[in-house]
Amino acid sequence: MSLITPDFGLFFWMAVVFFIVLLILWKYGFPVIIKMVNNRKAYIDESLRKAHEANEKLANIQKEGESILQEAREKQALILKEAAQTRDQIVDSARSKARDEGDRMLAEAKAEIEAEKQNAIRDIKSQVAELSVNIAGKILKQKLSTDGAQMELIDKLLSEVDLGDKKE
Repeated sequence: MSLITPDFGLFFWMAVVFFIVLLILWKYGFPVIIKMVNNRKAYIDESLRKAHEANEKLANIQKEGESILQEAREKQALILKEAAQTRDQIVDSARSKARDEGDRMLAEAKAEIEAEKQNAIRDIKSQVAELSVNIAGKILKQKLSTDGAQMELIDKLLSEVDLGDKKE
C-alpha cells in the first residue's frame, strides 16, 4: 500500500464516516450555528437601529439645546436692553430733579439776596437820614444860634413853600 494512493476500503470507510458526520452536522450542528448567526445578526441590527435612534435623539437634543440657548440669548439681550432703558430713565429723572432743585435753590438764593439788598438799602437810607438829621441839627444849631438868624431861615422856608404851592 502506498502512502500517496489509498486503498479502496479505506477510501470507502472514510467517505461513509464523512457523510455520517456531514449528516449529523446537517441535522444538528448547522441549524444551531445558523440560528446563532441569525441571532447575532439580529442583535447587531437591533444595536445599529438603537444607535441610529440614539444619534437622532442626540441630534434633536442638540437642536433643542441650541434653540433654548438662542432663546436665552434673546431674553438676555432683552433684559439688558430694558435695564439700559431703566438706567437711562433713572439718570434722566435724577438729572431733572437735580436741575429743578438747583433752579429752586437759585431762585431762593436770588430772593434772599434781593431781600438782603432791600434791607441793606433801608439800613443805609436810615443811617444816611439819621446822619443827615444829626449833621443838619448841628449845622442849624451853629447857624441859628441867634434869634435873627432863626427868623430869617423861617421866612426863607415859608417863601419857598409858597413858591412850591404856586408851581403846582
